[in-house]
Amino acid sequence: MKTRFLSFFVVFFGAVLLMSFTPQDQKKGSAWDIPAKYQKMKNTTKADDASLLKIGKMMWAKHCKSCHGSEGKGEGPKAKMLKTSIVDFTAKDFKSNADGSLYFKSFVGRDEMPNFEKKITSEEDRWAIINYIKTL
Repeated sequence: MKTRFLSFFVVFFGAVLLMSFTPQDQKKGSAWDIPAKYQKMKNTTKADDASLLKIGKMMWAKHCKSCHGSEGKGEGPKAKMLKTSIVDFTAKDFKSNADGSLYFKSFVGRDEMPNFEKKITSEEDRWAIINYIKTL
């Protein structure tokens, strides 16, 4: 009798423990509400500037890669811990985003997407990241 109870106890609490460490189903995020100021915003740098793309890649590795992954497909190690699924930056619908929209989403953020305005203060660095994102 004790053996059955012990077996049940181990299996039950093992399942509970496993569920607590297994990521739950992620939900698709709601549509972004982009303020008019950002909808009109234009990139102030050359999108194909090699030195800026290099800076953008370095900044991406430091600030973005842990969630968005090296390929921008949402495959970063922190992505599985989020409640909201991460958009694939290589997808056609993502690539149709205007520069200002990408800027707002990347630096102002919302919900689980953090605000980076105080971490990345240089406009040139911000646009370098946007330019790099567009190469993914």
